[in-house]
Amino acid sequence: MENAALPRVDEHTALVPAERAQVWHALGEVLHRSFAGSGWARYARLVGAADRTASGPRPLAAGATLPGFRVAEAVADRELVLVGGHRFASYALVFRLDEAGPGRTRLSAETRAVFPGRAGGLYRGLVIGTGGHRVLVRRMLAKVRRRAGSSRSGG
Repeated sequence: MENAALPRVDEHTALVPAERAQVWHALGEVLHRSFAGSGWARYARLVGAADRTASGPRPLAAGATLPGFRVAEAVADRELVLVGGHRFASYALVFRLDEAGPGRTRLSAETRAVFPGRAGGLYRGLVIGTGGHRVLVRRMLAKVRRRAGSSRSGG
């Protein structure tokens, strides 16, 4: 299912005190560190995700994979679209980077997903209903904010 056809689940944003290029670089690093580990690979296998390993170019480009995700589109410094699917859901995670003034970037993470059948509904309850997804996405955005900010100061 194409990501535009998937129902919107939520969107979270962070204001990052860095230029878009720095935020783009930090986003790629945080995604790789967050998802390329063995824990996510095990989870991807457990739920039957189509993509179960990290592969392809870094920085992330179309066709690259992370456990649970495939890069559908990557427009440097602007937008990164990750798509995926497994037994309980089909989903997309869309990151957008917009200028928010001199030296500031608005980073948003929009989740779109469908959870078919009874098992999908239970999975949605566990992932979305408990607030776990919200916590993970907000933590990820905070990590990008910190990483981009530290690269801006030379660290």
